Amino acid sequence: MNWLKKILKHTLEEQENRLLIVSSPLVFMHLACIGIFFTGFSWVAVWALLITYFVRVFALTAGFHRYFSHRSFKTSRFFQFVLAWVGTSAAQMGPMWWAAHHRHHHQHSDTEEDVHSPVAKDVFWAHLGWVLCQTYGGTDTNKVKDLYKFPELRFVDRWHAIPAVSLGLILFFVGNRLNFYYPELGTSGWQLVMWGFFLSTALVYHVTFCVNSVTHIIGNKRFKNEDESRNNWWVAMLTFGEGWHNNHHRYPHSARQGMYWWEFDLSFLLLRGMEKLGLIWDLKVYPKAIYEEAARLELERE
Repeated sequence: MNWLKKILKHTLEEQENRLLIVSSPLVFMHLACIGIFFTGFSWVAVWALLITYFVRVFALTAGFHRYFSHRSFKTSRFFQFVLAWVGTSAAQMGPMWWAAHHRHHHQHSDTEEDVHSPVAKDVFWAHLGWVLCQTYGGTDTNKVKDLYKFPELRFVDRWHAIPAVSLGLILFFVGNRLNFYYPELGTSGWQLVMWGFFLSTALVYHVTFCVNSVTHIIGNKRFKNEDESRNNWWVAMLTFGEGWHNNHHRYPHSARQGMYWWEFDLSFLLLRGMEKLGLIWDLKVYPKAIYEEAARLELERE
């Protein structure tokens, strides 16, 4: 009956914290996806969906996670701002809010102090519930002092709606112009907004939220970490490498999360390309000792 007590406990906590299910922008984002049935289909809309999904998942995984949360590489102040702006357009709050909560997660992974553990709490809470709770709407600036010194990051973090709204406006303008000059494409401003912003954002929500929920209950454990982080291949595919979560929790400082060639990590491959272009530098990777530990554990299992 412990599982029932756990659910009842967190249900009461949600009541006390006034879960914002009705008024949350996250809920509105999902409801707005219905608009795709009213604006119709076009291949332009599909491309808008794919591009905005791809760019924003990368900005979250490589930017918000590996850079802002773990400082696993270095970059210029300008490109840092680009990562912040594009990542914030995914409507998951700002870079400092995101990094502060993620750093807290690593400090207390799968304990009662962990904000979004499916082990200490439950799967719904880890995947969606905590995001809907106004208790966690603030930012512990003590955890992100290295980021707080940049006024442009403070601006994006405070006015986090601006990048998201800007993306919607750009999509509307592009769709409107395409409809005017190339009506044979069958697209429109509202169609691109529905597909490229609302539907894309909802998909980005759930694939990134799976890292909090799925990769702490489903998958393989290469390392004997003190938490329940696991490597999950299909989450890794959807999130460009974030699913190699057990690897990540063993050595969070690495910009590479898939340790071997068969652990596909698209975000890291793109970061390698950016390193060659000079956009970023000092990419951190797993040290030799981590590979030796992995090999030793594999022999023990055999």
